[in-house]
Amino acid sequence: VQLQASGGGSVQAGGSLRLSCAASGRSSSSYAMGWFRQAPGKERDFVAAINWNGGSTYYADSVKGRFTISRDNAKNTGYLQMNSLKSEDTAVYYCAARRGIVIGTTPGTYEYWGQGTQVTVSS
Repeated sequence: VQLQASGGGSVQAGGSLRLSCAASGRSSSSYAMGWFRQAPGKERDFVAAINWNGGSTYYADSVKGRFTISRDNAKNTGYLQMNSLKSEDTAVYYCAARRGIVIGTTPGTYEYWGQGTQVTVSS
C-alpha cells in the first residue's frame, strides 16, 4: 500500500484544514488508518485512527472535539478534518495504514506511511 498525504498549509489559530490520505496498491479498504504528527525535536504522536469500515474511531485527548477522522473506501482516501486549530497543532502530519481490524495508536503498529504534510498554525 502506498500512501500520499496532502492538504497541509498555514492557517491562523481558530482556522480549519482538511488533510487527505490517498491510498494505492492493495485494497486499502481492509486496512485501519491513522494520523500521527511530529513537531520539531519531538516524538511522533498519535492523533486519530479509524477502522477499516469507518465504524470505529479513536482520538488523542488533545484533539478530541476538534478533529474528525473519516474515510471513503470507494475513493481509497482517508481524511482528517481539523477545526479550531491551535498553535500547538503545528507539526508535520503523517497518515499511516495497518492490516487488520484493530485500531492502532502507536507508530510501531503501522506498516505503511505517507510522506507527511506540514501544518503551521500561527497565533
